[in-house]
Amino acid sequence: MRLSLADCFDPTGERFGLPTYPWKLAPDGYATRRQLRARGLRPGGQDVAAQLLRPRRRREPLTAHLYRIDQAKPVRPMTAGKRAALAKALAARRVCPACRTDAGYCIPRSLGMCVPCNDTTTSPAA
Repeated sequence: MRLSLADCFDPTGERFGLPTYPWKLAPDGYATRRQLRARGLRPGGQDVAAQLLRPRRRREPLTAHLYRIDQAKPVRPMTAGKRAALAKALAARRVCPACRTDAGYCIPRSLGMCVPCNDTTTSPAA
C-alpha cells in the first residue's frame, strides 16, 4: 500500500479503523510504549487508542501504536526475585563458553566467545 504523508492523517479513523496521524504529529494525551515507560507508566491493559504512520518508498509504512496517557498505570516495582534473576542472567552472559572465565563484559553474540578467544581462533597461522 503506497501512502503519501497526507494519506496518514485520519483523525476520525474511517480509513484505518483507528485514529491515524502522520509521524511525529500525535496530539497531546497520547504516547507510545517507550514514551510511557520514560514517564514511569505502562499501558495497563488498555487497547491501542490511535496510531502513527510514516510512509516509506518501497515497503509498508512504519506504524507506531499510541496509548492514552490518562488511562496508563504506574510501572510495577521490581521484586527481589526478579532482581536476582536478572543479575544471574547478566552474569551468565559475561562467562565465555570457550575459556570459562568472566570476561567483565557481555559476550558479543556475533562472536559467541570473548574477544581474546576469538582472536586466537581467527588469527592467521604464521
